[in-house]
Amino acid sequence: IVMPDSITVIEENAFNGCCNLTSITLPASLSEISESLFAHCEMLKSITIPDNVTTIGDSAFYGCWELESVVLPDSLTKISCNAFEDCQKLAEITIPSSVTEIGAEAFKSCSILTSVTLPESITKIEKSAFEFCFSLTSIEIPNSVNAIGDRAFFGCNRLTSITIPEGVTRIATETFYACPALTS
Repeated sequence: IVMPDSITVIEENAFNGCCNLTSITLPASLSEISESLFAHCEMLKSITIPDNVTTIGDSAFYGCWELESVVLPDSLTKISCNAFEDCQKLAEITIPSSVTEIGAEAFKSCSILTSVTLPESITKIEKSAFEFCFSLTSIEIPNSVNAIGDRAFFGCNRLTSITIPEGVTRIATETFYACPALTS
């Protein structure tokens, strides 16, 4: 599907459950990826978010099992709750420095996620943000972060090292619970 630039809004759930959708070209005029917009598009393999988009809504790509590649624009400021939850083939993600908020469970159950680059612009890692990211081996938390939420890295059983900066004042309940490989 190729969408014309005349489209400025695509409302929530518009493509939810289009389980055979493999590719889509979004219009450059889009400023938001709405809630559950592509949830359960199980065959969607890659997505390039247009340059004007500032927000990825709740559950926008939830359950996109085949999603391997996501290109996020420098205009992006918010990745909402559950945005990429259960994207089982997503192996790496670079979050642009413009992002100030990553919602709860944003990358939960991205089971082959091995690499995440977090920007200095975020101040908190929300609840369950990377829970059950089984392949995540290390994470460097930016100096800007002052709190790590409940279960943020729960069940990351290959996580061997984590760097926690001086500015962190709160590590919540079960943050690193069930991380048996953690050594440093």
